[in-house]
Amino acid sequence: MATKKFQLEPLTCPSCIKKIETKLSKMDGVDEAKVMFNSSKVKTTFNEELVTADELKDTIEKLGYQVIA
Repeated sequence: MATKKFQLEPLTCPSCIKKIETKLSKMDGVDEAKVMFNSSKVKTTFNEELVTADELKDTIEKLGYQVIA
C-alpha cells in the first residue's frame, strides 16, 4: 500500500469533502480517502498495482477541484 497527500485549492464547503471521499473510495485499489477541510488536503491510501497517484489526481480534478501539489 502507498500513501499520497494532495494539496487542493482551498475548499469552500463541507459537501466538497463527501464528494471527493466518496468518489475516491469507490475506485479500485483505494483503501482510504480522507479529506482534511481546514488544510484542504486529501490523504489517500491505495494499492499501486491497481491505481496510480496520477489517476487519483485526475479523478479529483474531474470533480472540479484544482490539485496544486
